[in-house]
Amino acid sequence: MRIDVLGPVQAWHDDGRPIPLGGPRHREVLGRLVAAEGRVVTTDRLVDDLWDDPPAGAVGALRTFVAALRRALEPDRAPRTPSRVLVTQGTGYLLRPPRAAVDVHRFQDALAEAGRSPGRAAELGEVLALWRGPAYADLPDSRWVRQERTRLEELRLHAVELRADALLTSGEGAGLVAELGGHVAEHPWREPAWGLLARALHRDGRRAEALDTLRRARTMLVEQLGLDPGPSLRRLETEILTGAPGLEPSGEQSAVRPRLGPRTTVELARTLALAGGDALVGSRRDRLAAVTAAERTGDVTLTARVIGAYDVPAIWSRADDPAQARAVVEAAERTLHRLGPDGPAELRARLLATVANESRSADTTGPARDTARAAARAAEALARELGEPAVLAFALNGVFQQSFTRLGLAARRDAVGAELLAPAGRHALPAFEILGRLVRMQSASARGDLTAAAGHAEAAERLAAAHESPLVPVLTAWFRARVTAARSAEPGGPTAASAAAAYRAADRELAGAGMPGLHRGLLPLALLGLRLLHGRPAPTDPALDWGPYLPWAAPLVLLAQDRADEARTALRELPEPPADHVQEALWALTARAAVALDEPGLAARAAAVLRDARDEHAGAASGMFTLGPVERYLTEAGACARGRR
Repeated sequence: MRIDVLGPVQAWHDDGRPIPLGGPRHREVLGRLVAAEGRVVTTDRLVDDLWDDPPAGAVGALRTFVAALRRALEPDRAPRTPSRVLVTQGTGYLLRPPRAAVDVHRFQDALAEAGRSPGRAAELGEVLALWRGPAYADLPDSRWVRQERTRLEELRLHAVELRADALLTSGEGAGLVAELGGHVAEHPWREPAWGLLARALHRDGRRAEALDTLRRARTMLVEQLGLDPGPSLRRLETEILTGAPGLEPSGEQSAVRPRLGPRTTVELARTLALAGGDALVGSRRDRLAAVTAAERTGDVTLTARVIGAYDVPAIWSRADDPAQARAVVEAAERTLHRLGPDGPAELRARLLATVANESRSADTTGPARDTARAAARAAEALARELGEPAVLAFALNGVFQQSFTRLGLAARRDAVGAELLAPAGRHALPAFEILGRLVRMQSASARGDLTAAAGHAEAAERLAAAHESPLVPVLTAWFRARVTAARSAEPGGPTAASAAAAYRAADRELAGAGMPGLHRGLLPLALLGLRLLHGRPAPTDPALDWGPYLPWAAPLVLLAQDRADEARTALRELPEPPADHVQEALWALTARAAVALDEPGLAARAAAVLRDARDEHAGAASGMFTLGPVERYLTEAGACARGRR
């Protein structure tokens, strides 16, 4: 038998006949067990990995998949005899094929051997040929699949570079120029790849092109990252220019050896995150890769420093990449466990703050939410004991992220923002000073104090201009659109059309900012709020992407289409709004739909929740849009509920 996962998940009999693995879930179970590398995966873990929202019969379905896989993998096994390949152990399952029978295991073993014996690196071509596409290519993009793909892709790139280095050092490597040219084009941030390409060109007698390659690398690094090339590239350029006899360095001097360490990588990622756009997207990817690399070293202190170094301020309560955020949280929790309660206080505080910040309110439920809130409190307490301003600012960011436990907490968040301003301003922490201003802008917006909110927005913009933070004007443009919308409902104010245009202009800027967790669904929600301010029905444009807010908008959209029965069904099936920036808005939409459809029970429930926020404005805690005063929706819902009695 042979199992392949470096591409689509497949299995083969010894004679080359394909093994019919069944449907996508069967292949996913097999792939997940391959990824465990001989370790037991519990039934609960498998269920969580296979389903985002496990159905009632998930465990039974999993057992069915396992039974079918056993029949496929061991067709000649006698009835009622235990499987020797897919084994039940305790509360879970493990896969026990020979390592040589699984392509990913052969690849990893060959790479490990090349690391121990550099002379074997040139032989990596055979296992690199096992790759038929991305690992687990035909499986859904679930959390575990994404983590494995990221980990294995990093190993593949390292293997490509290790093999090229070995071939060049040994005097071989004919044809490497084309291979390395494609490698650099696909992965331009990898400095070792540029050095290898330059060496290959020089070996091919193309000295001028080798120098041009190094100069292109320098230009890219300086202009796009603000970094000078590392010592390996600088030394290689000098050696090519001078015709140094030792042009082919060996051992530790080799161009493939110097690599950005995990700590350096994550610090660079933190810097890039503040630039927004593609740099922000890339920074999240690089950060997770650095965390994974640090964990693989087995050095718990290094891992803790790498995880805690990414103290990028977080202003929104919905993650841009929930799977990546969960992976970081899991790594932080593992590292906290390994450090123990007596580990260095600063490392523990930063790890706890990471858990609090990455466990965004909209994406975390149940015990995980309780864990995140406890982490925020513990991080704050440790940071105050330490007296380290940077650690305290990071911890307070976590307190802010976990401050959406119920409606009506704008004043509490304003206090967090005010406290952020003091240490950030005194101790040159501009990113957190900006965060404090934005938090206070949101809080004043929630209370309807547009003058105070505008003052904080302007202060944030001044700081952004001084410290090159291009994301800030994107956020404050939304705040100004929110102001225009509120004033469009006042006598003599701007028109509703001008408010809609302001929202759309702000949305165009946000679209390229690299923050999908904030962007998706925000414009439709803002336009719906604008229509409610003017007593108009919900927008029905089918091109609007409501994103995560569709369930709460659907009843009003269906009503606007004269589909009352469907609207009533949608209203009765509404889930609890997540505890995030827009929870007041979603409860207000629930209240408005309950009143319109004469559902007094739901109206009473909405009124009970909204009562805590009666002095705030629905949606305005975002600082980006408004549905008007909560009091209006509370009064309507209360009247509907009393009509029931």
